[in-house]
Amino acid sequence: MGVYNVSKHAVVSLSETLYQDLALVTDQISASVLCPYFVPTGISQSHRNRPDDRKAAGTKPTRSQLIGQAMSDKAVTSGKVTAAEVAQKVFDAIATNQFYIYSHPQAIGAVQTRLEDVLQARNPTDPFAHKPSLGEDLKAALRKD
Repeated sequence: MGVYNVSKHAVVSLSETLYQDLALVTDQISASVLCPYFVPTGISQSHRNRPDDRKAAGTKPTRSQLIGQAMSDKAVTSGKVTAAEVAQKVFDAIATNQFYIYSHPQAIGAVQTRLEDVLQARNPTDPFAHKPSLGEDLKAALRKD
């Protein structure tokens, strides 16, 4: 998840900077950032687009990648918000000059927890604190010999 998370944080930072830069030079255009949660868009199956020469025997996913893929697939398929609904949220937010756009407002709790961790200089909160058995199952699967 590291590469994915880094790229998401980079997009948020870039968008915040763009918002501020545009505000300095014009009132005619602005920027917003979409912070999607688990939305069934097909992104979790992007490996289907991999060129044939990249599908060689030496590039098989690791066990941890397969476990991560299965968890992502489960989260996406159990999601209740469609891509079309997210698109409407984006249009509505842009119309009201809203910068942060959340596909799933309940995800804000995780953002708040992270910010509190940073502000209080405490270690990152366990992402499975709300579902300890899920965290334990994942840990066991990843540590399995």
